Amino acid sequence: MTDGGCAHDTAPEGAPRSFDDVLGDCVHCGFCLPTCPTYVLWGEEMDSPRGRIHLMGQMREDDVLNEASVGHFDNCLGCLACVSACPSGVAYDALIETTRAKVEEEHRRGPAERGLRSAIFALFPYRRRLELLRAPLRAYQASGLSRLVRGSGVLERISPSLATMERVAPPLRGGVPALPERLPAVGRRRAVVGMLTGCVQGAFFPQVNTATARVLASEGCDVVIPRSQGCCGALSSHAGRAAEAADLARATIDVFEAAGVDAVVVNSAGCGGTMKHYPRLIRESGGSPTAVRRAEAMSARVVDFSEYLAALGPRAERHPLPVRAAYHDACHLSHGQGITAEPRSLLRGIPGLELSDVPDPEICCGSAGVYNLLRPGPAAELGDRKSAAVRETGAGLLIAGNPGCSLQIASAIERSGGSIAVAHTAQVLDASIRGLPATALTGGRSARYGRAPGSGDRLRGGGSRPRRR
Repeated sequence: MTDGGCAHDTAPEGAPRSFDDVLGDCVHCGFCLPTCPTYVLWGEEMDSPRGRIHLMGQMREDDVLNEASVGHFDNCLGCLACVSACPSGVAYDALIETTRAKVEEEHRRGPAERGLRSAIFALFPYRRRLELLRAPLRAYQASGLSRLVRGSGVLERISPSLATMERVAPPLRGGVPALPERLPAVGRRRAVVGMLTGCVQGAFFPQVNTATARVLASEGCDVVIPRSQGCCGALSSHAGRAAEAADLARATIDVFEAAGVDAVVVNSAGCGGTMKHYPRLIRESGGSPTAVRRAEAMSARVVDFSEYLAALGPRAERHPLPVRAAYHDACHLSHGQGITAEPRSLLRGIPGLELSDVPDPEICCGSAGVYNLLRPGPAAELGDRKSAAVRETGAGLLIAGNPGCSLQIASAIERSGGSIAVAHTAQVLDASIRGLPATALTGGRSARYGRAPGSGDRLRGGGSRPRRR
């Protein structure tokens, strides 16, 4: 673990602050405690942000990384609610990612844990590999075996992680529609933007990407969608696989630099949060000053989908969508990027849509990248808490800006015997702009992410207004 450059904030002269300096920012006041999911679950000091910071300090002094400390670091979801709550501005996000990189470099995990992590990171950052899973997964879902498997509980006995993966897998129909490399703006062009399609989002939720591109084009953007793009490195970065994350980040920077766009629009909260911190990631991986400057230039152009549209201002007509919806704050959007007002503003601009907030929004749903696969027990507890909070709203539709969150919450609601339609903010806006009925969002849909508006539609070009249904 390096001494320099761990934090997203900088010293007065602009130099990165050292790990030890950032550690010293914590005054152990306890404001983070009620917002920390693991502290809420267990009430254990070492499973709170200030407790983990204390362990980081001990690790620095003794230069010892013991099994107990690793367990507490692994228990952290990296949700960053403590960053929002901290009155001292402690950059816990930088601290935990740097610490996890040290854990991955120096700690020898058991065979089962190593095998699980290797399998996850041999699959999830690679869209083509994920797409190969679509056909067998679709066949499995269509066969009805999932009900038998879940009812038997056999997967829980074999592997809780495998059981979680099976339960949160999105329902699949058809193939992955190809997006054009450039979608022209509807009407007068206002901007040229790049769009990140992502690995998991691109393979399993192509309808969200289609809706995102269509909304951007409807609002006057030429949308550039480079086919050579891959994973942005978010999952690897959050898990401490720093070198792997940096390699993926460099490839992403190369792709979007060549695209020559005004902004890079991201519709997945975890991806956007990581891309906005590319300079830290590249710096800590030993990148050259030139590489860091390129990362800084790229990060300055990265915007969340809702953040960009709110700043651009609406131009396309919104048609009524009479539906009662609850908005879920994805952690890496609200805490990681400070974006909470923008998606709500966009959604409240839709006539007829009644929007409610989910109670206790600061508490993570338990998805947290691949946390629900690595720590299925606490993830399920947090999912159940979030499910109960969503049900309190009485909404028929759950809206979120991150695929993992939506799958986690929908799975928890199903586990409790309930059901709710789930959609991305982009899908809701797309339905309103296209004049689709509210039943396109809620009618007869499974409580699974991405089955809402236009899930079977191919992308139409931007030269003419799409027909209504």
